[in-house]
Amino acid sequence: MSGEAIRLGLPPEMDVIEITGPGGPEVLTPARRPLPAPGHGQILIRVAFAGVNRPDVLQRMGAYAPPPGASDLPGLECSGHVAAIGPGVTRWRPGDAVCALLPGGGYAEYALTAADHALPVPTGLSLREAACLPETCFTVWSNIVMRGGLQAGERFLVHGGSSGIGTTAIQIARALGARVWATAGSAEKCAAVESLGGTAIHYRTEDFVAVLRAEGGADLILDMVGGDYIARNLKALADDGRLVFIAFLGGPKAEVNFAPVMTRRLTITGSTLRPQSDLAKARIAEQLRQHVWPMAETGRLRPVMDLEFPLADAAAAHARMEGGAHIGKIVLRAGGA
Repeated sequence: MSGEAIRLGLPPEMDVIEITGPGGPEVLTPARRPLPAPGHGQILIRVAFAGVNRPDVLQRMGAYAPPPGASDLPGLECSGHVAAIGPGVTRWRPGDAVCALLPGGGYAEYALTAADHALPVPTGLSLREAACLPETCFTVWSNIVMRGGLQAGERFLVHGGSSGIGTTAIQIARALGARVWATAGSAEKCAAVESLGGTAIHYRTEDFVAVLRAEGGADLILDMVGGDYIARNLKALADDGRLVFIAFLGGPKAEVNFAPVMTRRLTITGSTLRPQSDLAKARIAEQLRQHVWPMAETGRLRPVMDLEFPLADAAAAHARMEGGAHIGKIVLRAGGA
């Protein structure tokens, strides 16, 4: 750590959660590491809460490597206070309350990120709630609006409606004036979808293709399932509909008849967030600042919270996520809370 940071009273070391090797939740192990120093254009955040996301689980399993230069620690979003700023940073000052998208490293007492990937904690939201916004909002906004072009009055379907991504997508789409449907796998999860203003489709007892076709088809589908949903999604789309993939929890391969893509003018696209450039993420952050943060500050977007775990119990948080019973976001409480 730099001499300047030491003068600011920061400790030389911090508590972290390391991945000791590919495997189950038990490979998440508490450890101590030197405090990182912010480089040019970076800020160091004293973490209050870190969001737990599906990519963290994939990284722990050895299926989602960090991009070059990123921390090997899991954790793609956090909230807290700016502890130190690097050269060239003018937007933030030590002590500012922020939430931020991270390239990794969120499962720690302190985390580094690009200054332009941080946003102020929305007025009226706690640090605990704010930690749930960055990864989900960056993902949802960039895919359903910037990539998917969702418009007021359109029919929107999101799979996994009770997940962090799903609950966020429902609220943002509703705030944009879209009609929203969401799949979920239990009565409790369907109730959560309905409480947010979406129409729930219980995928164990209902066919989402039939439901959407009866309504004229979906103009936009956000899918994180893949597998046998791929061909079914195409059938559920309206003419000129768009299908956006953000994950393949059911597998990335399927046998698909592509003739309807041409005859019905369908668009298939997708993205992953973490490998995108710092500039691309900064552009998304600015869109969130202009369009999504006002939704949060006026109550049209509120994170749906599941459970909170101490940082040292990250393994239990991962077990909770993999068990599939959670509704909304799981968070880790760190030293800055």
